Amino acid sequence: MAFPDTPQKEKPANGGAYRVLARKYRPSTFEDLVGQEPMVQTLENAFDTGRIAQAWMLTGVRGVGKTTTARILARGLNYEVPGEADKPTVRLTQEGTHCRAIMEGRHVDVIEMDAASHTGIGDIREIIDASRYRPATARYKVYIIDEVHMLSNAAFNGLLKTLEEPPEHVKFIFATTEIRKVPITVLSRCQRFDLRRIDQAKLVGLLRRISAAENIQISDEALLLIARAGEGSARDSLSLLDQAMARASGPVEAGDLRQMLGLADRARVIDLFEHVMAGRVAEAMDELQAQYEVGADPAIVLTDLADFTHLVTRVKVAPKAADEASVTEVERVRGREFAEKLSIRILSRAWQILLKGVQEVQAAPKPLAAADMVLVRLAYAADLPDPGEALALLRQGGAAPSGGGAPMTGGGGPGGPVAMAAGGGGGRPALKAIAGGAPQPQPVMDAVAQARQEPFQAPPVQAPPVQVPKVALHSLQDCAVLASEKRDIPMKVAIERQMRLVKFEVGRIEIQPTEDAPPDISGEFGRKLTEWTEMRWIVSVAKSGGRPTIHEEREANQAQLVSDAKSHPTVAALLGQFPGARVVDVRVQEVEEDVAPIIDPLLHEAVGDDDDD
Repeated sequence: MAFPDTPQKEKPANGGAYRVLARKYRPSTFEDLVGQEPMVQTLENAFDTGRIAQAWMLTGVRGVGKTTTARILARGLNYEVPGEADKPTVRLTQEGTHCRAIMEGRHVDVIEMDAASHTGIGDIREIIDASRYRPATARYKVYIIDEVHMLSNAAFNGLLKTLEEPPEHVKFIFATTEIRKVPITVLSRCQRFDLRRIDQAKLVGLLRRISAAENIQISDEALLLIARAGEGSARDSLSLLDQAMARASGPVEAGDLRQMLGLADRARVIDLFEHVMAGRVAEAMDELQAQYEVGADPAIVLTDLADFTHLVTRVKVAPKAADEASVTEVERVRGREFAEKLSIRILSRAWQILLKGVQEVQAAPKPLAAADMVLVRLAYAADLPDPGEALALLRQGGAAPSGGGAPMTGGGGPGGPVAMAAGGGGGRPALKAIAGGAPQPQPVMDAVAQARQEPFQAPPVQAPPVQVPKVALHSLQDCAVLASEKRDIPMKVAIERQMRLVKFEVGRIEIQPTEDAPPDISGEFGRKLTEWTEMRWIVSVAKSGGRPTIHEEREANQAQLVSDAKSHPTVAALLGQFPGARVVDVRVQEVEEDVAPIIDPLLHEAVGDDDDD
């Protein structure tokens, strides 16, 4: 939700009834919409020049002020102050004739409809029928349709004509959080405005001003926690502030917010990050347990770890990121320390593990246990060798280099010790598990020696075994014959009529589909060939270069046969003797092997020797 620079209380509808902060301090003018300057500038220019659209589409995440902006826009369209203002404007310096009723959602000419509960064509038909009549008291009849993406297809189609050419006294304002679900035919008839998320600094300023207006003492750290939890939504942030004010008996402190939100102390999250990066798994698990016991959610703790990992990465590649207003002092100081010690490779790997770990914890039946396993994985995997070091280990044949571990061995009898080592290059200690000994991860903040620089000789690459198809195929015609044998007539027709051959190799075919071919014809063709021949076939698609289809070649050959037949002297003489006669078809007659055929190359007829002749 956008918000005013100076909070202005909305008057309650009924005496002293309590109104939540999100409604109590709702913006009422365009100047209050801080953070939406591009939209305000566009509307101001449009109103000043008279280029007022017939419809607007407001989109954005929850709580950024779509409905409030729609009401302010309706107020600007119908702004009227007797003797001072009589035309649409964005400069709403004082309350006009219709302003109060519009902002409270009770004006007779500003109709608000929730599309989530009015989705059918019947609801839209009522709007269409009512739009023919002029407004009762205001300048424009304004229809505000919230969550417009919930309308049915029939409702959207019914609205199109009126939306494109509405009466001159009708304006439409749509609001939605799912802009992709709105048909493009509707979007093309509207001016679209994307309401932005509000950054943390502006949210903190809003919360601080409203707290002062409500005579509530709240610490800056608590305000920052609320702004972070609000994720750019003013309504969510104000709802959390409402809850915090109700929870605290006195001043609101950061500890109260952490318990309410299930968050961990930011400094303790950084301590946990240090334990993990230093390989102190036991201390990391104890710290997570301690945070869990005071109400921290394991999934949120891992999310905070991921956020701090992201901050350290940003500080490493862009040092100015530490000076942002949303970064606390402890994050700024310690983030710079970690950025100097940790490499991008380690930070990237930690980010990937935490990103996956958050999903695992959210889906796990025991979140704390799942979070423990993520910390163990992070501590042990954060210092895995990079691809260059892994290749060096492969070159050494898997033997552990000097300074780390023994090769993997197994005891020869019951009770025999079992040792497993994974050595790292240049002094990297191995991970050992010998008769109850616990493996210790290498601290990733220590200096990691580079892998040995000897020339690497890649192991010989064995050629993959040659696949022998169950059925020999050498052309598309063979594929069509095979489809006929398998009684797959649709595929046979597709091969003959919808595929233009570009290239044919055993195991790989390249085709150019015809215009009427289905979009998945190549995949389906490849699956069928693989199934029929028990050999993998890859069918790729080319945009050009295809030869005529089998059907087109067959038709061309037949046309050539008919043309040759017509030009034969005998046939031409017959056609001359019988006016109106024509050559319908030419067929090649199959003859038995023991009959000596006499073949006329032009007629393509084969006549055997007759014993009676």
